[in-house]
Amino acid sequence: MFAAGVSALVAQDNTGAPLVSEVPTLAPPKLPEVTAKDLLNGLNQPSRWLMYSGDYTGRRHSPLKQITPENVGRLAAQWTFQAEGMIIGRGFESTPLMLDGVLYITGNNNYGWAVDARSGRQIWRYRRVLPPALTYGGSNPSNRGFAASGDLVYMGTLDAHLIAFNRNTGDIAWDVVVDDYRQGHAILGAPLVVKDKVITGNSGGDLPTRGFIDAYDAKTGKRVWRFYTIPAKGEPGSETWSHEDVLPRGGGATWVTGTYDPELNLLYWGTGNPNPDYYGDERQGNNLYTASLVAIDADTGTLKWHYQFTPHDIHDWDSNHVPVLADLTIGGRARKVVMVANRNGFFYTLDRVTGERLVAKPFTGTQWAREVGPDGPIVLNDGIIPPGGSEATTPCVPDLRGATVFNPPSFDPALQTFFVMARETCAYYTPRRPEIVPGRPSTGGGMRKLPEPDFSALRAIDPKTGAIRWEYKFPTANLAGVMSTASGLVFTGDNEGNFNAFDARNGKRLWYYRTGSPIWGGTAMTYVLDGRQYVLIPSGNTLVAFGLPER
Repeated sequence: MFAAGVSALVAQDNTGAPLVSEVPTLAPPKLPEVTAKDLLNGLNQPSRWLMYSGDYTGRRHSPLKQITPENVGRLAAQWTFQAEGMIIGRGFESTPLMLDGVLYITGNNNYGWAVDARSGRQIWRYRRVLPPALTYGGSNPSNRGFAASGDLVYMGTLDAHLIAFNRNTGDIAWDVVVDDYRQGHAILGAPLVVKDKVITGNSGGDLPTRGFIDAYDAKTGKRVWRFYTIPAKGEPGSETWSHEDVLPRGGGATWVTGTYDPELNLLYWGTGNPNPDYYGDERQGNNLYTASLVAIDADTGTLKWHYQFTPHDIHDWDSNHVPVLADLTIGGRARKVVMVANRNGFFYTLDRVTGERLVAKPFTGTQWAREVGPDGPIVLNDGIIPPGGSEATTPCVPDLRGATVFNPPSFDPALQTFFVMARETCAYYTPRRPEIVPGRPSTGGGMRKLPEPDFSALRAIDPKTGAIRWEYKFPTANLAGVMSTASGLVFTGDNEGNFNAFDARNGKRLWYYRTGSPIWGGTAMTYVLDGRQYVLIPSGNTLVAFGLPER
């Protein structure tokens, strides 16, 4: 590996904001390029982790078997990487990429690093000098990862740019404006590379913005297509909004990385809340295509089908989740499915060819709805305090983070089991008519969370029926993601800073390690290097690599 010395390159974007990239002073060896075939092979290459979820299915299920339920108790930390530029109480939310002995990881405030996977030593670093008047990106400084293609890695920014870096050197290959950050746009999610395109979504649905999914040429950065999640006046879906003047600022942001079916050539992407979040009086109707899963053609951005999980959402229950793809036999019939554990408290299995709902069952104890009818969940209680009402007579419903959020789930195809970190909470909502000002939050009310209940449970779900097979409870509600392996292990973190390993068959906790920081959105990944399996977890401002003791 090459020397760690760096030099600074300074340029300006089209708004005059300076950009700083720190690159090695010595030229590194040129590493093999990432091809479209490599991306299709996904986790079949044990020495690589090429995208946010590991592969296009979104399963976060590794075929590696070196670390097993029998020996996982011997796992020990091998090295740590300490990052700067992170926010106290909200550290790494990204998943590293692993490419040919180098890890690529992003952090808060658009830092990015290349790290030696053998030692945790920094190879190059990028730090973006962001504009002083960020809107959405100023209140949520997270970034959830790189994507890779050829000799480039890609990152979205808090000021709504998409950047391509030479992964060998950290040099910027191109930098394009996705949208206007002054209006509330930002990019937090990891991009997804499909064939010769980089797919990304926007954040900012709590401000008066219009959600979209974009595709950019991977080599040049030229935009190829855009799909708006809020239809324009007269387009299909616009009739589900009572006031057409709301459409240009209707929300529906797309801030979690989607998945892809190469055979169907369809992208599956979740969409966010309508805007205003809590005040729905001036947007009566189902408000398509918010709080939905959309299936769109990867070549053209054309909508093929949609499924709306929460019509007329008034709780900020985005459907920004990783959609998980699998092949299941349901009711004696082989189905290509997409699975979603949703923020509204229901687990769904849909036919990913047509969007037909196959399973919809609660996976939490929500008091909001307990079954789904032809037009969506049958609401028992919305938790909204009526005028002159009181909390004592109004049952509460899950808080704004709902049953689960962006923290990724996992799926073990051999066990036919879906794993998710579920949250059990209780809150009251108070809607208020907001003043609509571009670039300013317009949530339209507020939420008050009650102290009880407030816990999480790692739950194993049968995707054919929605039945919960087992659970492991944690003392507080947390946002840790989940990864599983073919040896029968499930890895996840918790709010107390523990990194845990469970038996995938029965939920028995087999091992844990105290990282010292809450694992907030962080999710494990794994790879083989020099014949040895490593498991990595981002926790706080630290990336920790674990392995079995060398013989």
